[in-house]
Amino acid sequence: MTLNSRDRRALILLGAALPLILLLRAFMGRETASAAAAPVEDIPRAEKRLERLRQLAAGVPAKEAVLKAAAAELAGREKGILKAETAAQAQAELLQVVRRVAQREGIDVRGGEFGPVRALGDDYGEVTVAVTFECQIERLVNLLASLTAEPQLLATHEIRIASANAKDKTVGIRLALSGVVPRQLVPARKGVAALF
Repeated sequence: MTLNSRDRRALILLGAALPLILLLRAFMGRETASAAAAPVEDIPRAEKRLERLRQLAAGVPAKEAVLKAAAAELAGREKGILKAETAAQAQAELLQVVRRVAQREGIDVRGGEFGPVRALGDDYGEVTVAVTFECQIERLVNLLASLTAEPQLLATHEIRIASANAKDKTVGIRLALSGVVPRQLVPARKGVAALF
């Protein structure tokens, strides 16, 4: 059998590469042997870590109970949030609440101006409705007291009082109320306004 020049070159390269391969295997074999022996030396450290993990695992049920209690408290506090699919629907619901309470107090509420929807912290939004009416000051006080008894989270945003009829002792009122809504109803600010 005769070898051509290509086969001879391949045999020479194989002969030169064989010692390199054996050397690499020898060094790689030592590293894996030392890596396998390393955990035996760290047994006390592993036992301490295991004990710490057991302590953490023992605290999980207590933390879950605290989380459930906090979630229940949050759900109770969020009952007063105006539930609506859009901000306009939330404003309409707020206007209905104001008109219903005012009617119970014998006040004829006129109009309804919707203010801008604003962010209220990181998780909530605020819708505003302004109404105008004329009544005696006692009825206004009763109206404000009745609004605080409502289950929705409402707040007086603005109130303007002007003299209306001195003979009947009535005053003209412009009352703006705010209600809390979920954050997703607040429109995203775009452009330069988003920077502030």
